[in-house]
Amino acid sequence: MIKLQVIGHLGKDCTTNVVNGKNVINFSVAHSERYKDASGTQKEKTTWVDCAYWTDRTAIAPYLKKGQLVYVEGAPEARAYAKNDGTPGSSLTVRVNSIQLLGGAKGESTGDGNAEQISAGGSGEGDDLPF
Repeated sequence: MIKLQVIGHLGKDCTTNVVNGKNVINFSVAHSERYKDASGTQKEKTTWVDCAYWTDRTAIAPYLKKGQLVYVEGAPEARAYAKNDGTPGSSLTVRVNSIQLLGGAKGESTGDGNAEQISAGGSGEGDDLPF
């Protein structure tokens, strides 16, 4: 199995759907890196990762709001497609196995400087909320 781990901010509020009788929570996570190019110019690169969390434990959905910092772990699924103009495109989706909320939304302070971690998925033991 290939496992992908992503820490980043949600790009928009999640959506919850029912597909073939199963619940799925969809959201996108932006991961940004800062680096200097060969000429020493500061650059920033943002990678967007689409996430699909297939779960009966949808209680986490109200917490998955735009700007929320999250840790997501799961199996990557790559897909190639044709864009509207006919050029090739690709996307990366993570089939989420577990998710953790890390502190407040982008720009918010948790007050004490520590990230609040709320776990969803995994064994279910020690989870802070009933996701």
